[in-house]
Amino acid sequence: MQTPNTPPAYAELHCLSCFSFQRGASQPEELVQRAAALGYHALAITDECSVAGVVRAHVAARSAGLKLLLGAEFSVALDPGRHFTVVVLAHNLQGWGNLCQFITVARRAAPKGQYQVAWRGAQNQALWASLTHCEVLLSFPSAINIEAVYAVSTGARVLFGLNLWLAWALHLGMDDALQRERQRQIARCTGLPLVATGSVQMHVRSRKPLHDVMTAVRLGAPVAQCGFALQANAERHLRSRARLAALYPPDWLAHTVVIANRCNVDLKEIAFQDPMEAWLPGATPAQTLRHHCD
Repeated sequence: MQTPNTPPAYAELHCLSCFSFQRGASQPEELVQRAAALGYHALAITDECSVAGVVRAHVAARSAGLKLLLGAEFSVALDPGRHFTVVVLAHNLQGWGNLCQFITVARRAAPKGQYQVAWRGAQNQALWASLTHCEVLLSFPSAINIEAVYAVSTGARVLFGLNLWLAWALHLGMDDALQRERQRQIARCTGLPLVATGSVQMHVRSRKPLHDVMTAVRLGAPVAQCGFALQANAERHLRSRARLAALYPPDWLAHTVVIANRCNVDLKEIAFQDPMEAWLPGATPAQTLRHHCD
């Protein structure tokens, strides 16, 4: 039972590991261990168009006794030069399979090491519609006007129904109050519920210098010349629940737990099954292989 002095329950739903190349500054194991130490209800590993970090996170989460959510982040093209972010979290094995297939299609649509995901167009809409059995979080930068946000949100509501959320991360920016009110306005216009996220890229704030170096490497410039490309502060780390309670409205935090409780994928359930018809009658796989190789 939560007392007035007890920090609220919280699940981090948007977290990048080092498997998001030159963006995440922490190992999956470090993120899991830190989230467990902070008493988080759950942690989602949502690397950019990838699920490469979830196996290591799964092993660490089992050891730490922390619920792990499996998902991925996508930068989605709205128009040339305008992008918004979508985070997808799998409910179950069917949702996990749909997410993995979505990633495969996005990777095949672009040169090696890249991916391509757009919003507009019948073919793109059909691809998004394949993400059943998943929770979907939308996050829009302030550069996209409310009219465009409304158009995307209403279209997404048709595709995802009650599994669609409007996500927002507060990082002590100068315009946090303005952006918080903008999110509330968007929520009122679209009918989407708001949920808090950290848009995490490091497990502790002391990784900020490493993140700065990674950014400089990505840009091919010295750190001193990266300017506004560097994060303004170290707020993209896993923060304490008390600190989060001081930043976000209670219902935004409560929604993180609602979403986490809907997502129940366990990698233990995923195992390769040898096709029975490939084995000789009454023989083991090893005996069958020996028979064909003799």
